[in-house]
Amino acid sequence: MPSNNQINLPAGYAPAFAIGFSDQAGLLSIVDTAKPLPVMISADQTISVQTVSVAAPAALQGQTSASILAGPFSPVTGRGIILTLGGVWEGGVQVQRSIDGGITQHKLSAAGLPWGNYSANVCEVVWAEEEDGAQLYLDITITSGTLDYRIAQ
Repeated sequence: MPSNNQINLPAGYAPAFAIGFSDQAGLLSIVDTAKPLPVMISADQTISVQTVSVAAPAALQGQTSASILAGPFSPVTGRGIILTLGGVWEGGVQVQRSIDGGITQHKLSAAGLPWGNYSANVCEVVWAEEEDGAQLYLDITITSGTLDYRIAQ
């Protein structure tokens, strides 16, 4: 903070206020130009005023002519998850989520309605994960043809 703030009459004084935050050691750090207020918690939980680059996980991708459960895909938090379905196929693909290492999968829903359920080629953001350790699966049912699938960040 600059120390050359002029105090003018009639008051002769000025109330001083400072904003601080808890630094990585848990101590008070006063906000100034060298230590700006943190504005983001990134996917790796590092406090920063700049976006911390976290490597995207490897995409889950493949091709199938049979019904399969593909996965897991382990997304990083705070980023959109993109599903791409292509090829000439008939059937259905349901995006499922697990928080117990794949023992149990739950169909995605939004406002209590089915979500992430596809019967045609798509390329779109299907989910944004906010819980560490969650995994996504693709429950693929093929009645004919060959499906190319990819889920990535």
